[in-house]
Amino acid sequence: MLDPAQLAALAAVHRRGSFDLAAAELHVTPSAISQRIKALEEATGSLLVRRGQPCTATDPGLRLIRHHDEITLLERTLSADLPNLAPGPATLRIAVNADSLATWVIPALAATEGFLFDLVIDDQDVSQDWLRRGEVVAAITSHPGPLQGCDTLALGKLRYRATASPGYMAHWFATGVTARSLSIAPALTFSDKDRLQERWVADHSGGDARRAAFPSHRMASSQAFVDACLCGLGWGLNPEPLVASHLAAGRLVELVPDTPHDVALHWQFTRLAAPALADLTRAIAAAAGQTLVQKKTGAA
Repeated sequence: MLDPAQLAALAAVHRRGSFDLAAAELHVTPSAISQRIKALEEATGSLLVRRGQPCTATDPGLRLIRHHDEITLLERTLSADLPNLAPGPATLRIAVNADSLATWVIPALAATEGFLFDLVIDDQDVSQDWLRRGEVVAAITSHPGPLQGCDTLALGKLRYRATASPGYMAHWFATGVTARSLSIAPALTFSDKDRLQERWVADHSGGDARRAAFPSHRMASSQAFVDACLCGLGWGLNPEPLVASHLAAGRLVELVPDTPHDVALHWQFTRLAAPALADLTRAIAAAAGQTLVQKKTGAA
């Protein structure tokens, strides 16, 4: 039988990156955290933590952390049938892309009680990797296929618009949006994982997304993307919900009129945790239905 306190210490060290921060989170001393990790490593016969700055869990450690998270959620489900257990709110770690967080996810989280959310913010193209490694119990991802032991729910498509200020357009695209002008006009990129601008350039310049080259500012903030476009710093793919009012007022314009770029999103979660996540899954689906572009169904 694994010791829950030892598993909690392992999860805290990995997620906070140090023994001191893990101790502060669990309200014990760093020495107690060290003793728990050592005891767990001796019990499992495996190295569970790579000591460093930050400390990180090994593959066996990640598997134990996933077990810890699943047990915590199962106990929360059990409390629905045994109210006298009266557990506190469970910490729920999920991976979310920044644009979804900025446009539609927060209301879903607010509508779900009983959790403290620990959000991992990462690109929708790679958020599934967090679920694969067992570091989160659910993820909003662009990958439709569920991982082994997971279920998936199609949410709809987040619509983007390639936007810039009128002044920026007059300066950089005075003769039109062409392969040449796109290769020299400064763009905006969220991070090295962000491929949205590359794909849009490839679609609208006859090029290859793998070879699309253009100068770009880097800023890891959805709202900063909008502000940078408004100020004429660059052009970028912005979620339609964030720029619809600016487009309507003429503060922003599309680089090429009526050229939306849609990104399909999916909610994936571990099957074992599905009962505990049921309320959140319903809230996620409802919020997505109000904001994301939904697939049209034909008449019967």
